[in-house]
Amino acid sequence: MTDTPAQPARLNIGSHDLPVSAELSRFMAGRWAPSPLPDSVRVPGYEVTPGRRARLSARFPGERLIVPSGELKVRSNDCDHRFRPHSAYAWLTGLTGEDQVGHVLVLEPSGPHGHEAVLYLRPRSARADGTEEFYRDRRYGEFWVGRRPDLAEAERLTGIRCAHLDTLGTPAGRDASTDAELATALSELRLVKDAWEVGQLQLAVDHTAAGFEDVVRALPRALAHPRGERWIEGVFGLRARAEGNGTGYDTIAASGAHACVLHWIRNDGRLNQGDLLLLDAGVETDTLYTADITRTLPLSGRFSPVQRQVYELVLAAQEAGIAALRPGASFRDFHRAGMRVIAEGLAEWGVLKNAEGDLHRRYTLCSSGHMLGLDVHDCAKARAGTYLDGVLEEGQVLTVEPGLYLQPDDETLPAELRGIGVRIEDDLVITSDGARLMSGALPRTVAGIEEWMGTLLEG
Repeated sequence: MTDTPAQPARLNIGSHDLPVSAELSRFMAGRWAPSPLPDSVRVPGYEVTPGRRARLSARFPGERLIVPSGELKVRSNDCDHRFRPHSAYAWLTGLTGEDQVGHVLVLEPSGPHGHEAVLYLRPRSARADGTEEFYRDRRYGEFWVGRRPDLAEAERLTGIRCAHLDTLGTPAGRDASTDAELATALSELRLVKDAWEVGQLQLAVDHTAAGFEDVVRALPRALAHPRGERWIEGVFGLRARAEGNGTGYDTIAASGAHACVLHWIRNDGRLNQGDLLLLDAGVETDTLYTADITRTLPLSGRFSPVQRQVYELVLAAQEAGIAALRPGASFRDFHRAGMRVIAEGLAEWGVLKNAEGDLHRRYTLCSSGHMLGLDVHDCAKARAGTYLDGVLEEGQVLTVEPGLYLQPDDETLPAELRGIGVRIEDDLVITSDGARLMSGALPRTVAGIEEWMGTLLEG
């Protein structure tokens, strides 16, 4: 005879929510003063979003188009990541807030060629009908995460017909989250920015320039801290949250040899007076347009001779790349122009035998720029023929960011060059006859940086 295995004790996990009595439920349902949104409120870009939807409609006559905002993602246990709606949804609706979780824009075929836009959303919870969501729901309740508009308010905000999310069901059609052709069209439609978008990007750039000034002023305290890179990250992050939605991507605050790691976001290193700091950071506006700027700064306030040597080669490459920007030029022309300068410089130093071929890529690693907009690497789903292998058009906004990453353990390099990483990145808008430097408020030359840093540190 064998013993019956003992059964594990059942755990009474329960809920962290306190039960609600019928009396409390009745009490919560009444005596709330009206609190409507102001009639004058409109989403930023209210005037331009109808034209965007019309352009998308023209691409897909007679087809239902579904553009979700996205869902919350769990960070840990019952904590979600901060929500940011999908860029295509924001571009088409003007809605950019954290209250857009789970909402869906549907373009319903209407007439022989057009569409009617319908926005399915979770409206403000009614309080008088016994609904407990407004004070009980930790994810969506008004008392937990803030006020949402009701359906009529949402229609005034957006100019789009609105319906309750619960009435959407599971519509058949092209879904931007799964349909590659629709996702591609939405990327390609955003390649050329309108004047309003350029203005938002310039605002992001201006706030970013202010954040770089904050960082320089904070260098004495950062140098004294054992995690000086994180001090830098925090200083810039304060500016980004104070002026906009936050940072447009994880800030890279890389000192010394960390600058040779392209996406160094650990930012846990100490700052040393004799090293360079590579700061790659961008403020994202409340409308979700982001800047993307990199400066490589001498932590002592002055470049050493070898730091200057590397920096000036990268700057010359960037100048060559910027000079190649104009409507009708191949998108890849500015990268090729910059890399020619880099390869020739490495050959002059004796690092390469000659400037031919692609061996310089050991020290440059990646491309020299990308489109910029709602995403830091904007329009990434566009076809190669319209983007990477296409030509530049007036109104496009992009970065030019050559770099040299001279790894600390690279035995092809003389000892004095090892462990130096330099990137210079600026944001530009293509104009009718060339390109306008949007980030020109931040100096780029050796002399300009040294003077700028000196003035800020003295102040």
